[in-house]
Amino acid sequence: MIRTIVTIFSLFIFSNAFAQPKSITNPPDKKIIVSGKVIDKETQQPLEYATVAFYSKEEGKIVEGGITDLKGEFSIQVKNGLYDISIEYISYKKITLENKELSKDLNLGTIPLEINMEALEAVEVIAEKTTVEIKLDKKIYNIGKDLTTAGGTVSDALNNVPSVSVDIEGGISLRGNENVRILINGKPSAMAGFGDTNVLSQLPAEAIERVEVITSPSARYDAEGTAGILNIILRQKETLGFNGSVNLTIGNPDNAGLSANLNYRTEKFNLFSNLGFRYFDSPRNSFSDTDYFNTDADEVDRVREDEDVERLNRNYNASFGMEYFLSKKTSLTGTVFYRYGQDRDTGINISDRFIDDNLVEQTRRVEKENEDSGNFQFALNYITKFDDNGHELTADIQIETGNEEQFTYYNEDYIISQSSAEPFQIENITQDEDENESLFQIDYVLPIGENSRFEAGYRGNFENSVTDYLLEQENLDNGNLEVNDALSNVFDYTENVNAFYSQYGTKFGQFSFLLGLRLENTQLKGKIDSRLTAQELEDFYDFPIETNFNNNYLGLFPTVNLIYNLGNDDTDSEESITFGYNRRINRPRGWFINPFPSRSSRTNVWQGNPNLNPAFASAFDLGYLKRWDKLTLTTSIYYQHETDSFERVEENTGLQTTDGIDIIRTIPVNLSTNKRAGGEFGLLYNPKKWLRLNSSFNIFQFETDGDFNGKDYSVKNTSWFGRLSSKVTLPAKIDWQTNAFYMGARESTQGERDGILSIDLAFSKEIFNDNATISLNVRDLLNSRKYQGTTTTDSYERYSERQWRQRQINVSFMYRFNQQKKRNQRNRGENNGDDDDDMGF
Repeated sequence: MIRTIVTIFSLFIFSNAFAQPKSITNPPDKKIIVSGKVIDKETQQPLEYATVAFYSKEEGKIVEGGITDLKGEFSIQVKNGLYDISIEYISYKKITLENKELSKDLNLGTIPLEINMEALEAVEVIAEKTTVEIKLDKKIYNIGKDLTTAGGTVSDALNNVPSVSVDIEGGISLRGNENVRILINGKPSAMAGFGDTNVLSQLPAEAIERVEVITSPSARYDAEGTAGILNIILRQKETLGFNGSVNLTIGNPDNAGLSANLNYRTEKFNLFSNLGFRYFDSPRNSFSDTDYFNTDADEVDRVREDEDVERLNRNYNASFGMEYFLSKKTSLTGTVFYRYGQDRDTGINISDRFIDDNLVEQTRRVEKENEDSGNFQFALNYITKFDDNGHELTADIQIETGNEEQFTYYNEDYIISQSSAEPFQIENITQDEDENESLFQIDYVLPIGENSRFEAGYRGNFENSVTDYLLEQENLDNGNLEVNDALSNVFDYTENVNAFYSQYGTKFGQFSFLLGLRLENTQLKGKIDSRLTAQELEDFYDFPIETNFNNNYLGLFPTVNLIYNLGNDDTDSEESITFGYNRRINRPRGWFINPFPSRSSRTNVWQGNPNLNPAFASAFDLGYLKRWDKLTLTTSIYYQHETDSFERVEENTGLQTTDGIDIIRTIPVNLSTNKRAGGEFGLLYNPKKWLRLNSSFNIFQFETDGDFNGKDYSVKNTSWFGRLSSKVTLPAKIDWQTNAFYMGARESTQGERDGILSIDLAFSKEIFNDNATISLNVRDLLNSRKYQGTTTTDSYERYSERQWRQRQINVSFMYRFNQQKKRNQRNRGENNGDDDDDMGF
């Protein structure tokens, strides 16, 4: 079946790619047929889909080409003339037949290709090992063969990257700081869900090639994200010919996924695509126990809630792209990405209410939520290299749209009730959100001499989201649903960022530096369309609400990155010291600003704050790397000082539910200053070919100083997290990998959180002559990845437990066609991720 698809796809490509328009006035030149057969020199087996290309000596370019069929044979029409004929296949040595004068049909006979052993050895370093590279402004983690994420998601893969942690709800943090910017291939992307990191839990982990941890971003990058930047580089095969892979996953709880990667490349263009479908059940559960202080004798003084949610999800994603080489130094790449998701969640919340430890009420709350969402992205990249020394110009255009339609039904009934209890209202919520984002970027790089470089550019990023929120509640007198005027609204939010930057870097001896300056203007604009006036809203919520705001912030963001190489050419080891300084900004997202409260709980609500200002931070980083033959050591210490930092604050609103329970509100506020200092330590150790060890440890202290509504929220706390990964090759070529992660306990402004332990286990084996891999993995082996913490305020104390995803067992099968087990190193430079920021130093 796969071969049939491949053949049809290949024939379609060549019927279009090499078709030549006919001239009306001049008849076409005489066509001749060149044929032959390509085989493996050692096994004498035919090589299907080997690439044959004809380079015209007269025109100075490739003018015709084709691929071998299932028998390794080819037959290609060309004009008569003088050609260089090249025959190429993945991981084999290329053969070129030079100066072939073609004037009549020619059979080249059987052409044997020989395995390129040097390429295979280079491939093994990349594919089997997770390696780290230290650059002027980042650490690059090449994602190796991570068995624990087979059949998993991008979030799962990120959770195995040093310095990065993903909490139980999918939130991503860098060195314990959640203010991290997520980029895809160096740019904001619809694939990252317009800033919603939960979307990353829906994309397959197999799509990642490497992750760049940028704790000291250069001026080229957006200044967003006070913790730094995570740049996810997706795989894009570049080997000649047609190749691909198919991946199938099944698991428990229900998890079924099918994805395919297809790639076809000639010397003139590269076609690539990724198709995927995933269905999964991701049940979650939560528990809370709240004790209220200073209540009257007949008032509820304790509420206990136990919730279980069934989450059924279907996700479809597809991307198609083509890179066309206009010349040897100029290319144009266009990509289209589309994602569609369906979520069907049903939650049941059992709530117990007590007075003096006596159960007086028990209710059953049902929440049903249907959500359909789609994201579309079109991107166009142009790059021209003026020479081979790095003198180049790149331009990018990226257009994205997204829509999310959500319908939620709430109903609550008494199981045990007091005689005076009032019945609950049925609620229907309809929410429609449209998102649009466009990006325009141009970068210019000018080498100066052999070891220096100047760079300048512009980036404009323009985002708009419109959320139409309609709440209908049951009229208990007649049973009809009526619109709630106080909560129904339309929130129109715009974020526009214009930035110019320049930077200069040079190297002399063993010392290199990169100095940059970025100028950014941020416009945060919002308009609330509500049936109530601004004063009525403020009176209703007892909170100042700006219904029409337009804020502009102009800032300069300097960056300094230094590296000193201590090693020399006489030793086999590598040793370096790095230093980085940068100034960053953290802009509030739309859901942090939207002032209308959530409805998932009657007693605990989330409410945005339209008065939020961006937070600004200055960060310093000092790092050290030492690399031996089998051991790599990385360490760093860092310090960050942030002003107007965001903090989630819980407070009693003074309002009560119909059955007399206090309503607690969580709201984000600017809490003055936040100081953070820490250190991290990492080891990569490969003592034997069959054993690989990877460990990291991060300890940090943070201090918050600020107050809100007359209450002091200052706090100082130390926390840490560590991870250990081991990979062992067992007899019969079975690989065994174990990952362990522990997040230490920590305190916040209003409470404390217990430590969290998680262990992942995986096994894999190559089959079908190493053309396929079967894997078994268990994520969260002990089912211990749970949040447990206590929140204390002046009016209540609450203990909470949450488990976002239960233990997961997956079996994954991957089949590769026209690929070696391991991928070749890329032989072309890419603009993805701005790889040249280190100037090759």
